Amino acid sequence: MNGEPLTILLVEDNLDHAEIVMRTMADFQVANTIVHVEDGEAALNYLCGDGKYADRKQFPLPHLMLLDLRLPKIDGLEVLKIVKSDEALRPLPVVILTTSDAERDIAMAYEYNANSCVTKPVNFIEFSKILKDLGSYWLVWNRMPW
Repeated sequence: MNGEPLTILLVEDNLDHAEIVMRTMADFQVANTIVHVEDGEAALNYLCGDGKYADRKQFPLPHLMLLDLRLPKIDGLEVLKIVKSDEALRPLPVVILTTSDAERDIAMAYEYNANSCVTKPVNFIEFSKILKDLGSYWLVWNRMPW
């Protein structure tokens, strides 16, 4: 948000949903890089710099994570819980993208400190407002000494 290139980690197992989000973000030039992973385990590996994601020049920490709740391997709520309990990752803004409008799922996401929840399909105007509101988080995150 301060003119630096933005990296967004999109954690979505439904390839159609991922494609819609990536195309929309590209059309509106929201990010310079969108990294897409398809399960919770890959998301945590990326965030922790494990395995094939060890090279931080090639795989920088994201400025934002878009996280589906229903994921293979490790559920999205568990990923969120792990991220927000890790001191180094806690400042990372996390927006939940879900087809679920179940109050329990959304309540749990906020209990685990999600920054926002958006029901899919994504309304880009609503999503843009959320990104704008998270702008101050990006400024802090960009200044972290990685």
